[in-house]
Amino acid sequence: MAARGRQLPKEVQAIFDKYSQRNVRRLKRDEAIALLHNEFHLTEEQATQMFDSFDKDKNGVMSIWEFQQFYMTIGKSAQEMVDKFKELDKDESGKLDLNEAKEGLLAMGLGEKEVDFFIKSSLGEDGLIDIGAFGNLLFRLKVYQQKKK
Repeated sequence: MAARGRQLPKEVQAIFDKYSQRNVRRLKRDEAIALLHNEFHLTEEQATQMFDSFDKDKNGVMSIWEFQQFYMTIGKSAQEMVDKFKELDKDESGKLDLNEAKEGLLAMGLGEKEVDFFIKSSLGEDGLIDIGAFGNLLFRLKVYQQKKK
């Protein structure tokens, strides 16, 4: 199904349609969190953080296009990403501090300057990295590493 010249991948549409009603192209906050929780096996807290990260216009609604961004960025690897986040979150605070993030990125083979760049571009207002920002960080890192090859 196309809208404004953009084609949605069938798997994105199929997952979204399970939660939308009457072919509406957006989900209210609680509906979107239920989708993220049920389909990607995220905890309520993780699903809420993902929603907050991908609700780009901050209107409390996840559009099909915001969901597509989540799916293309994290989607199928959500559980793997959550496991990596938990591994790095040594103090189990639900967020990565600078030391936890730096240690994890250095272990992935990045240099100091690369680590500093990825961390600075992922920090929230509280100076920490939540799971949503971590998912975005991993996606950007994957793209970056592909370009380096």
